[in-house]
Amino acid sequence: MVLKSRLVGENPLKIDYLFQKIQQFGGISRQGGGVCAIEMALWDIAGKGYNCPVYQMLGGQWRDKVRIYADTTESDDPKEYGWRAKERKAMGITWMKMDLGINVIENTPGMVMQPAGQSKWELREQPHPFMATEVTDKGIDRLCEYVAAVRENIGYDMPLSMDHLGHIGVKSVIRLGRAYEKFNLEWIEDVIPWQYTDLLKEITDASPTPTITGEDIYEIADFEKLCSVHAVDKIHPDLATSGGILRTHKIGDMAFGYGVPMAMHFAGTPVSCMANVHCAAATRNFLALENHSLDVPFWQDLVNGLEKPIIQQGYIKVPDTPGLGVTLNDDECKKHLKPGTGYFEPSPMWDDVESNNDRLFS
Repeated sequence: MVLKSRLVGENPLKIDYLFQKIQQFGGISRQGGGVCAIEMALWDIAGKGYNCPVYQMLGGQWRDKVRIYADTTESDDPKEYGWRAKERKAMGITWMKMDLGINVIENTPGMVMQPAGQSKWELREQPHPFMATEVTDKGIDRLCEYVAAVRENIGYDMPLSMDHLGHIGVKSVIRLGRAYEKFNLEWIEDVIPWQYTDLLKEITDASPTPTITGEDIYEIADFEKLCSVHAVDKIHPDLATSGGILRTHKIGDMAFGYGVPMAMHFAGTPVSCMANVHCAAATRNFLALENHSLDVPFWQDLVNGLEKPIIQQGYIKVPDTPGLGVTLNDDECKKHLKPGTGYFEPSPMWDDVESNNDRLFS
């Protein structure tokens, strides 16, 4: 809503111009959501205005369907972990990701070494290298039992990725990367904060298990810093953080030049999902798109215009209809509003510019 006064009255077809106008109000991690949402909407408007799918305006398709990968929920029981993964495979999913962190073992003596009495702030906000937390050999062996259980249930004929290792030290990440080599993981994700380029490269160079990061990154320059020195094996931008459709497409092209593949992080509505689908369809080095909504029964009902189910045998078909290929299902959206909120209500309180000069230079 802060951006309303900077957009109303402008030509919505001037997509790049408008994004340049508002991009300073975005930032790393979830700070980028507002400007990215507007950028996605502008592409939808342009596509519907010109009767053209968004992917075509990005240069056309490399693929006519987009592979998704899916998470499974955690469990303290390795067998349960494996069964849940097997259920995902039975749904037709062809690429799995498991969350597996020290939280499943840290209460068992002898598995995790960490200082006692850490505050909630330390546990949530302190970057990994400053936590003095390391995994023991016993802990690594136990974590391998979870991965083995998943592999036993899904086999080795499909990619398996891993996220949420925990706030552990660089050396523990390297030791885990070596221990997981036999499971042929596609990647271990966000092992330490992305800003520590040299430490990420140390991990990547020493780990036979590939590394990936990117869901919190907003600027192309930060992605290029990682790619140019191969600090990670793959990148993982989130379209709702990395600047929207066009900039994420440019990030992919940049990474391709360095020989770096690009998966896409995503957890959101079908509208944002289809923005990802169009970007992925038009980006050569794309691998797979995350989806966190397989267990949300109303998720696909929030939009009209697509063949249902939206996800079929692990893929989303790229629509050839104008724009993003969807419209909102107003009735369904209203059913799931946060209590006490309205649906596109008037907002005159946001009509006026609150600052006189948004310019970033003198």
